[in-house]
Amino acid sequence: MRFMRIIAFILCVLFSLQGLRGADSVSVSLVTCYPGSDIYELEGHSALVISQPGQPDVAITYGMFDFNAPNFVYRFVKGETDYMVGAVDWRRFAESYRRAGRRVVSQRLSLTPEQTDRLLSRVNRDLLPENSTYRYNYVYDNCATRPLEAIREAFGSDSIRFGPTSWSVSGKTFTFRDVMRHYHANYPWYQFGIDLALGSGIDYPLHPSELAFCPMELMTMMEGATVDGHSVAAPAEVIIDLPAGAPVASPTPWPLTPMAVCWAVCVAVAAICVWDIRRGRISRWADTIYYTVAGLAGCLLAFLVFISVHEATSPNVLLWWLNPLCLVPPVFIWLKKFKTFVFSYQIVNFAVVLCLIAASPWLTQRFNPAFYPLMLADLMLAARFIFLTYKQLSHH
Repeated sequence: MRFMRIIAFILCVLFSLQGLRGADSVSVSLVTCYPGSDIYELEGHSALVISQPGQPDVAITYGMFDFNAPNFVYRFVKGETDYMVGAVDWRRFAESYRRAGRRVVSQRLSLTPEQTDRLLSRVNRDLLPENSTYRYNYVYDNCATRPLEAIREAFGSDSIRFGPTSWSVSGKTFTFRDVMRHYHANYPWYQFGIDLALGSGIDYPLHPSELAFCPMELMTMMEGATVDGHSVAAPAEVIIDLPAGAPVASPTPWPLTPMAVCWAVCVAVAAICVWDIRRGRISRWADTIYYTVAGLAGCLLAFLVFISVHEATSPNVLLWWLNPLCLVPPVFIWLKKFKTFVFSYQIVNFAVVLCLIAASPWLTQRFNPAFYPLMLADLMLAARFIFLTYKQLSHH
């Protein structure tokens, strides 16, 4: 990391010196790398490429992170997602995407010398060691929004009029979650996790300009972007001519999707409940498995809502369904003297989950469709426990 910061600082000084020699000799392009196979690559990647005569082309990328950093996973979940901006050799940058099988296109920005100076000044500031690490945000401050901020600063913050996209011309409202689901279509379990962890903060209707959080959408928006009637960028030039989406995984077979798996769980729970009612006994192992998983998921949600600093994790209405209290049944269902306690818990649990399902069409937060069979399984387990326990208690 120190090495990268030293290199960034040297390049920063280099750009500053070159800027003094005349920005009219500098060209800047917005480069878009098409989606890759890893989950953090599914919306693509954006970078700025700076070209100067007699100097190697340099890619300015705002998407650098270190998996090996101390406590990376914990800090990422907590929301302390520190990413870095780096200046890297363009040829090596492009070659890494060619090896990954990802298509790359370039859009040369139509900048005046004064606008180029402003953009380079912004890049120089970002590359300074004290500024090169920033708090990454999945939708508000990422590898696409940072280059866009530099471009806006060059042209004037409010002067760019973006071109249309399939979303903006559809006539329908759309949200961050809608766009994510589109790009994650072949990764349904990843989207399942996002829909679980991220609350209503990604479900408000977006202004078309907010689509720029997604590199692929930013590329489309720049195609027809203008300032005072003049194009912001030249037509896209293909740098690495590979099929779009080539490395992206093929669609998940339906039997392995969250919807299929969750319905299988629901059917299995229904069969267990029918069997229990017929024999008049509760299969406590079933409650233990379901509510242990639900309780652990609830602990994670509670962490994301109350401790994490991620902006989009709170509020999350799923906490009414999945919360640490779900650990009550697996702990106390095995202790006879707590039967009434678990009975009371399940009455409240049944009412809350039922109300959540009924209210879901009117809530701001959009539920993953696979959540419903799991909530239905919860209702069946609770109803079966209430029914059988009530019979037992009334006989005493």
